[in-house]
Amino acid sequence: MSQPKSTNISSVQLQVTRYQREKALGQRGVTVWFTGLSASGKSTVAMLADQMLTDRGKHCYVLDGDNVRFGLNRDLGFSPEDRNENIRRIGEVAKLFTQAGIINLTAFISPYRADRDRNRGIQEPRDFVEVFMNCPLEVCEQRDPKGLYLKARAGQILEFTGISAPYEEPINPELVLDTGDESEEQSANRVIAYLERHGYLARA
Repeated sequence: MSQPKSTNISSVQLQVTRYQREKALGQRGVTVWFTGLSASGKSTVAMLADQMLTDRGKHCYVLDGDNVRFGLNRDLGFSPEDRNENIRRIGEVAKLFTQAGIINLTAFISPYRADRDRNRGIQEPRDFVEVFMNCPLEVCEQRDPKGLYLKARAGQILEFTGISAPYEEPINPELVLDTGDESEEQSANRVIAYLERHGYLARA
C-alpha cells in the first residue's frame, strides 16, 4: 500500500467505536461489491436490494459508478490507470461507510481482479462481500440500455469493457448472481438472503 503524499499527519482515533455505531443501527457494516459487465444488472439489483433493506429499517446506501463519476471521480477517464484510481477511491469511501456501520452496495464494472482484491484487502475480514453478476456478453449487448455496446462495436467508444478492454471474472466471489437467467427481484432477494444468513442484518 502506497504512503500518502501529505506529511505531518497521523491517524485519529474516533471516540465512538464501530461496535457502538453498529449496535445503535442494529446491523453490521459491510461493503457489498457488485462487479460485472455493463448492463449485467449491477445498479438495478443494488438499488432493489437497497429498497428492500430500507423497507426493513436498515441503513444502507448505493455507490453507483455513473453517479460517482459526476462528482468524486469527475477528473478520471477510462484508461487502465484511471480505472485503477477510480476503483481505489471508491474502495476507500466504501471502507469508511462500512466502519460507520452502513450496508453499502457498490455498483461498478471494476474489471480488474487486482483492484477488487486490493479493496478487499484494506477492509477487515467479513467486511467485503464480492457479488459477481454472471451475465453472458451477448445478453448484456441485447439489453444495452444506454446504447454503449453499439457505440463500442462501431469504434466510437474506446477502452470499453468486454469489447475493446478486458474484464477479469472473480475467482472466489462470495455470491454469484446468474442475471442472464434469473429476474432482478430474484437476484436482489438472494443478496438479502446472504446478508441475513451471515449475520449482517442484526447486531446485538
